[in-house]
Amino acid sequence: MRVVVTGLGVVSPLGNSIDLFWDNIKNGVNGIGPITRFELNDGYKVSLAAEVKEFNSEKYIPKKDARRLDRFAQFAVYAAKEAMENAHIDMEKEDATRVGVIIGSGIGGIDTVEKSVLTLHEKGAKRVSPFCIPMTISNMGAGNVSIYLGAKGICTSITTACASGTHSIGDAFKLLQQGNHDIIFAGGAEATITPICVAGFQSLTALSDSSDPNRASIPFDKERNGFVMGEGAGIIVLETLEHAKKRGATILAEIVGYGATGDAYHITTPPPEGEGGARAMQQALNDAHINPSEIDYINAHGTSTDYNDRLETQAIKTVFGNETKVPISSTKSMTGHLLGAAGAIEAIVCIKALEEGFIPPTIGYMEPDPECDLDYVPNKGRKQDLEYALSNSLGFGGHNATLIFKKWKEE
Repeated sequence: MRVVVTGLGVVSPLGNSIDLFWDNIKNGVNGIGPITRFELNDGYKVSLAAEVKEFNSEKYIPKKDARRLDRFAQFAVYAAKEAMENAHIDMEKEDATRVGVIIGSGIGGIDTVEKSVLTLHEKGAKRVSPFCIPMTISNMGAGNVSIYLGAKGICTSITTACASGTHSIGDAFKLLQQGNHDIIFAGGAEATITPICVAGFQSLTALSDSSDPNRASIPFDKERNGFVMGEGAGIIVLETLEHAKKRGATILAEIVGYGATGDAYHITTPPPEGEGGARAMQQALNDAHINPSEIDYINAHGTSTDYNDRLETQAIKTVFGNETKVPISSTKSMTGHLLGAAGAIEAIVCIKALEEGFIPPTIGYMEPDPECDLDYVPNKGRKQDLEYALSNSLGFGGHNATLIFKKWKEE
């Protein structure tokens, strides 16, 4: 059964609507700046993040209700409602039991956890909010989206670190192929620009300590020294082709391939030559029944860390050949790394790239790395006819996921 994309919704450091987000991606706008979500003390070497700006949850969530949702869940509901409007879905005309929700989060309501721990220590157990646990658990992005949309089909949450959003979309694709659902809202949400998350990733030496926003998230650049924390949500509406045509939906793209593998190697470092990521890409190609030469664009995981960029480059060479000319870009150079939401907003980038025939750039690229020697579309995007786009996500714990989208052509 064929599955298509009929709606998109986003909350991001580059805008909280698809049009603004995509316009900024095309123009290479940098969403990175000084951390304002909390006050930095002398223990922090990291000073930059890619924060969501001008977020108004009240557009879709009553003010009283918003106080009972962690920031990540607010992002999820907002992006899902945007996606539903974008897809022109009227739930009163749908069989709600055949409309599902699969939304992942790498970490969940960490902001609520931190604030609740402080309340416990400063004011005692009786002052901890009764909403602490419902706000904290990572399934509440999906749970609240289901409630706000009235979707009664499958409602699950996938937690596979930075591959969460991609796995969510891939699993939704496979469930729709089985024929038990008509529509699934899929993606990821994350809000981890918090004191403990920044401190923890800093201690892991995973974050860039650059003070220059233009030289902080610089994927594939020789001077890269870590990723930049981002936040937001990306939700796409996946629908069976039959159902989309029946209701006269505007089809944005078709999803045709999914690969998911495990490294069984290390908690944070990919295996030699990115073997697990290479297998995920090959699985997705096999699932789509296409050859590597048919891929016109790759949105790389491209985190701006030494290991990821070098080993993802090797994985791409394993699948596409050492001399491949396929254009590759990392939009994390603009959005930072949204962890569990990264794969979802990058899937949106791929869909828009196919729709408009435009390959976004990898900005901030200045110093070539001999070990990262492919075409990373440096600094300026390109107009190009595209038929297939591939998106990679690689998560801590050895979780690898790849999606392939195809340009929609009226049949």
